Amino acid sequence: MDKLRALQYFVAAAQAGSFSGAARRLDVSVPAIARLVTALERSLAIALFERSAQGLTLTGDGNRYLAACMPVLTQVSTLDETVSAAAARSTGTVVVGAPPYLAQHCILPGLPAFHGEHPNIQVDLRSVDRVSPGEVAGLEVLVLYGWPEHGGMVQRRIAQTRSLICASPDYWARMGVPVRPRDLERHVGLLFRDQEGTVLDLWEYERGSEKEAVTVSGWLIASHRDVILDAALAGLGVARFTDLSIRPWLRSGALVPVLLDWTTRHSPPVNLLYRASQRRTPRVRAFIDFVTDLFRELEAEREPRLREAAAAERPHWYRRRRQRASTSAG
Repeated sequence: MDKLRALQYFVAAAQAGSFSGAARRLDVSVPAIARLVTALERSLAIALFERSAQGLTLTGDGNRYLAACMPVLTQVSTLDETVSAAAARSTGTVVVGAPPYLAQHCILPGLPAFHGEHPNIQVDLRSVDRVSPGEVAGLEVLVLYGWPEHGGMVQRRIAQTRSLICASPDYWARMGVPVRPRDLERHVGLLFRDQEGTVLDLWEYERGSEKEAVTVSGWLIASHRDVILDAALAGLGVARFTDLSIRPWLRSGALVPVLLDWTTRHSPPVNLLYRASQRRTPRVRAFIDFVTDLFRELEAEREPRLREAAAAERPHWYRRRRQRASTSAG
């Protein structure tokens, strides 16, 4: 028998004058209240209540036991509040790994609010692009794009991105706006090389039953995402970005997305990873709750035209160490 819970149920029943009233107050079933109170009476070898159709009436022993119980439950409640307050004032450093562009454009804007709620927690934000023994050592929380695999960590998807094909207004004015994905073949692609060394030149789309795959070409390839971003802002070509990482430029009109009636396939999800053993650590739990709520809010803030989430299907070329995604077998 859970003695503390039995005491709580007994006090609630005494105050409500019935098991049903106690059940409503504690949001549990009437049988659960009756069963535990009866077990308490059995263990004490006394009757705490006189039961009748009109409800419950405390016996003499019940009155004495209630008087003895109240200080105990008050002390427990005070202890709970003390512990909760201490957790709210958690101290220490939480070590977080994330790709630089995800950290800069998604996590960083929300950190002042986190600091306001947890002023004694220091956030050590480190640049991490993948899950590997060398990169995750010493990290407590990771926020990663894609489809990471790590058997030793709890993994949850906390957001779904949408990949957008963007260029500057000046570029579209000079080169024309594509109507279908295949029109991108005549445009200048700004291509990203991933951490495996694969140039992501294969852009795949679907619209209803229609599917189109385009091999994009261009004169600039970079492994640093901000190089591609700066080139696109300068009007040098067309690039593909995840929507959550370019929100300021979408709002300002510095980047204009096209082909919004098509879904860009293989848009990466955002994943939260952490070690199960650290979930109960107050500073780690506080950051996990913060980043989960943050990405939920980012998804909710999407412009109406961008709200259609893309499929999170893992592409066939992912982690295959090809020179170009377009040369990978399907």
